[in-house]
Amino acid sequence: MLETARYLLGSPGSSGFGSKSTAEEVTEASPDLGTITAIITGATSGIGAETARVLAMRGARLVIPARSVKAAQEVKDRIAGEFPGSKIILLPLDLSSLSSVRSFVDEFLSLRLPLNLLINNAGKYSHDYALSEDGIEMTFATNYLGHFLLTKLLMETMAETALRTGIEGRIINVSSGIHTWFSGDCLRYLDLVTSKKISYDATLAYALSKLAIVLHTMALAEKLKEMGANVTANCVHPGIVRTRLTRDREGFLTDLAFFMASKLLKTIPQAAATACYAAANPLLAGLTGKYFADCNLASPSPAAGCRRESSQLWSASEAMTAEMEKS
Repeated sequence: MLETARYLLGSPGSSGFGSKSTAEEVTEASPDLGTITAIITGATSGIGAETARVLAMRGARLVIPARSVKAAQEVKDRIAGEFPGSKIILLPLDLSSLSSVRSFVDEFLSLRLPLNLLINNAGKYSHDYALSEDGIEMTFATNYLGHFLLTKLLMETMAETALRTGIEGRIINVSSGIHTWFSGDCLRYLDLVTSKKISYDATLAYALSKLAIVLHTMALAEKLKEMGANVTANCVHPGIVRTRLTRDREGFLTDLAFFMASKLLKTIPQAAATACYAAANPLLAGLTGKYFADCNLASPSPAAGCRRESSQLWSASEAMTAEMEKS
C-alpha cells in the first residue's frame, strides 16, 4: 500500500528521483555526453525515441537501428530540428532476424566508431502466434534473443572502447515489471509454445521474454567481470505506459482499459527516465547486474534472481544463435 501511494505521488526514493521524474530531469546533472556513442534499439517511437532525444540533448552521438528507415529518418529530423548539430546515424536492423542482427553489427563495426552505451529498448507484443524466420517464437525472438546476439557481438567493442577512453561502458536492458507474471522453466515453456504443444498466450509469452531479459542481465554482468571489462550491465522497468506495443489492438476496449488505468500510467518522458538515469548518472559507476524501477534500485521476481536459470538461459541462447548461424 505504501509503495503504491509513493508511486502515485511520485515521491522520490534514495536517488532523489521517483515515478514522476522525467528523462530530462534525471540527466540534468549528468556530465556532458559529447564523447559518448550510444546505440539505442526501438528508438523510432515511444520510450526509445524519448531516450534518444534526451541523450542527443546531452550531446551523445546516436546510432539508431530500425526496420523502417522512414520512421528512423523522421525521428532523426525531429531531434536535429530541436538540437541542431546532433550526430545521428541510421542503420537497418530487424531484431527478430539473427542474420539481420549480424549484418547490423558488421555495418556498425565498419564505421570504426567507439561504443560506450548500448540501450536494448525495442519490444514487441505479438498478439497472435508467429515464428521468426529462424523458427523462434516471435516475441521471444524480438525482445530477447535478437538483443542477446546483438549484445554478445558488441561486447568486445565496448570493452575496447572503455579501455581506450577510460570511460565506463554501460549496457541497459529494458525489461518490465510484467516479468513477475512468469514463473517456471523458461526454456521448457519456450519449447512447448514454439512447437505448439500448448496453446499460445500472448501475455505469458511477453512476460517470459521480459524475464529472460532480467536473467540475461545477471549473466551478462558476470561475463563482463570475467572479461575484466570496464562495462556494466543493468536492467530497468520503465513503468506502465501506453506505447505502440498496443498498436495491433487499438480500439474502444483498449482505449477504455487505458482510460481506467490512467492514474497508474506514466507519460513517455517519465517512462524513459529510468533508462536514461541508468545510462548517464555518474553515481552508478561500477554498479552492475542490478534492476531499477522509477530511477531507484528495486527487486525483481525470485525467478529473475536464479543464477542457475540465468546460466542455463545464456548457454541455450548461445546454442540457438550458433545453430542459426550454421543453418
